[in-house]
Amino acid sequence: MLPLKVGHLALAEINPGVLTSVTPFAGQQDAVSDALTQAYGLAFPAPNRMSAAAKARAIWFGLDATLLIGPPAPSGLDRIAGITDQSDAWVCVDLSGPGHEDALARLVPVDMRIQNFPVGQTVRTLLGHMNASITRTAQDAVLILVFRSMAVSLVHDLKEAMEACAARG
Repeated sequence: MLPLKVGHLALAEINPGVLTSVTPFAGQQDAVSDALTQAYGLAFPAPNRMSAAAKARAIWFGLDATLLIGPPAPSGLDRIAGITDQSDAWVCVDLSGPGHEDALARLVPVDMRIQNFPVGQTVRTLLGHMNASITRTAQDAVLILVFRSMAVSLVHDLKEAMEACAARG
């Protein structure tokens, strides 16, 4: 199904490496942030934000939760946080190109324009009928994660939105 190019828009599957849910135990968020900083040079992200370093990302994934993307969780983190490997649970795609915000506007009830959703911003929201995580990774690109079981629906819905935008000119 992917990669897919429609007009100026591109949709590609991403192999992000290991996906690990990290949920600090009560009172341990600072310690978790310190551990992530020491191991990968990134902090536990603030709500609706992403922290990024050379080989890792931490995406806010809900109240007191983050998704560590790239490397496995650092050794010992399981003593101060709940750690769950999520690698097989999510499909990750990159939607990019001029007008990607218009395609998303057809499916997402959040204003995804760059002035309101800058690089590093992330949101848990609906994409069509699917629960999704959407993170702005560049001026003209977003990283989208949905449950792997929804991959075909995701590609179908995004392709239709991309085609509608391309037909509009």
